[in-house]
Amino acid sequence: MTSLSTVQQEIANKISPKTVIKDWKDWKWQMRHSIKDIETFERMTGIDFPADEREMLKETLDKFPLAVTPYYLSLINTDDYKNDPVYKQCFPSPLELDTCKSEMADPLSEDADSPAPGITHRYPDRVLLHVSNMCAMYCRHCTRKRKVGDQDFIPNKEVIEEGLEYIRKTPVVRDVLLSGGDPFMLHDGALEWILDELSKIEHVEVIRIGTRMPVVLPYRVTEKLVSILSKYDNLWINTHFNHPRELTDSSREALKMLVKAGIPLGNQTVLLAGVNDCPFVMKRLVQKLVKNRVRPYYLYQCDLSEGLGHFRTPVGKGIEIMESLRGHTSGFAVPTYVIDAPGGGGKIPVAPNYVISWSTNKIILRNYEGVICTYKEPESYEQIFCDRECESCNLELNIEGTEEMNSIGIEKLMADYEEEITLIPADNERYERRENGQDS
Repeated sequence: MTSLSTVQQEIANKISPKTVIKDWKDWKWQMRHSIKDIETFERMTGIDFPADEREMLKETLDKFPLAVTPYYLSLINTDDYKNDPVYKQCFPSPLELDTCKSEMADPLSEDADSPAPGITHRYPDRVLLHVSNMCAMYCRHCTRKRKVGDQDFIPNKEVIEEGLEYIRKTPVVRDVLLSGGDPFMLHDGALEWILDELSKIEHVEVIRIGTRMPVVLPYRVTEKLVSILSKYDNLWINTHFNHPRELTDSSREALKMLVKAGIPLGNQTVLLAGVNDCPFVMKRLVQKLVKNRVRPYYLYQCDLSEGLGHFRTPVGKGIEIMESLRGHTSGFAVPTYVIDAPGGGGKIPVAPNYVISWSTNKIILRNYEGVICTYKEPESYEQIFCDRECESCNLELNIEGTEEMNSIGIEKLMADYEEEITLIPADNERYERRENGQDS
């Protein structure tokens, strides 16, 4: 982008008549002039809230703070802001104070799955490392509203070091996700230190960064930052575009810089009522993403966090959207629709049902058009002889570096090398009666 749009220039002039394009494209300048109160928001956008609504908005901000960059603010359609998807994501609503019994401060039980400061260890081979609780913008749909922006939750170097030490001492961890807040809120040196420390850990095979900077503050993706990130051959970046309008010239330029540095990019979208709960909107989003070499990764059902009720859609809406994508656009443009299970159950994929029926030797399927077909199972399937001794296997498991498998859940029932035939919930009354009877 060689010049500012009319809206951007107007906002820049309201901040300071001396503002030039170099200032606007300086991410630190953007952060210094972040909009954090209603009066400044009104002055910058020209929107004038009625007095009673303004009071309700201030009540909302007392619990859930406001922060939006001038850049992202410039994307709002002020002529129809009430229906604008950008406005809804960045500006508070009194509906955030309407909570129901099913909503929780920590719906994913991240704190309960934290064996060390800054660590969430939910899945067997990967952990989440919280490195920041600050964001360039406070998204109104954030699942970590309890922490983001709270000065008391900002992890310092000592806390991050404790998290790194847990990873060093836990050889099962092969994948580390840096999250927050937004890791790109760290200065370059701090981020480089964390990446260097992770790269020294032999059993860490993959490092991921989750960031929304390419969406809300693309100028953070500087040549210096990209130069640092390009040093790490096992680094992946996931960003968070929710609507096609967020893919601006500036955001596309940021993505292009990362791609040209050889960094694979993914995207995680949250399904939000009034923002992207439309098959046409979602299809356009994923198509624009892949055009810019960003692979749609997850489509999240909105979490049960406090104050997000007005954003949540029925799960059926998500399945409808997935039905409109599979077969109707490129397969690699179709994300996996997931519900991040309350209580820390992890991501559970949800999808339309393409299996109509099943028998011993055939399976009946339907495609995206509704065409029903039969897939014939093999007449005779004889698996290569398996003696169930996985440690000494010289057939399928004859792979350099293969370690003994530790199965859990349904996988444990399916595995030939396990003896379990039943999974029993801990609070099953029938089995408790059995145990009590045996004890007596």
